[in-house]
Amino acid sequence: MREAHAGRARHPRETRLCDAGTMSLVIDRVTVATPEIAAFIAAHHAEMDGTAPPESQHALPLDRLLSPRIRFFTGRVDGRIAATGALAVVEDGHEELKSMRTDPAFRGRGFGRTMLGHLLDDAGARGVRRLSLETGRDPFFAPARAMYAAAGFREGAPFGSYLPDPHSAFLTMLLPASSAATTPPHAIMNG
Repeated sequence: MREAHAGRARHPRETRLCDAGTMSLVIDRVTVATPEIAAFIAAHHAEMDGTAPPESQHALPLDRLLSPRIRFFTGRVDGRIAATGALAVVEDGHEELKSMRTDPAFRGRGFGRTMLGHLLDDAGARGVRRLSLETGRDPFFAPARAMYAAAGFREGAPFGSYLPDPHSAFLTMLLPASSAATTPPHAIMNG
């Protein structure tokens, strides 16, 4: 294992370990469904019930997350899924953040920020220049919107196939031309 330093790019297929206090988050790309992942994604969808009408909820089902144009990741603590995140191609050089979720038992420990950092690194290492996302305006999503704003996302217009929607916030950011990693100095990677 080697320690990652801020500003150093890493290979996007490496496993990332992040020490968040006394726990480590192991992030891996997922290409095959398992019952545990299916249950985690089902819980993600259930959490959004009541936050917006169904036509304004844009979370993808697991089979779509595993499609070739989407890079889907899980973050595990002691073998248990603690967080997920994905990158979906919008167009050449532009990808969308999808299915960002932290298990309620792990919220407030930095695992969402760690997953977001991993996705930013992965996109940057592959030359993606713009990342966008859609999230809800319901108060339930306020912590996520704050996390995205702190990472550099700014509110913008609908993108891709999205239409204007009063229940949706559309955020975007441009990535630097160089693929400088956003890995915090305490992250450790296999490779």
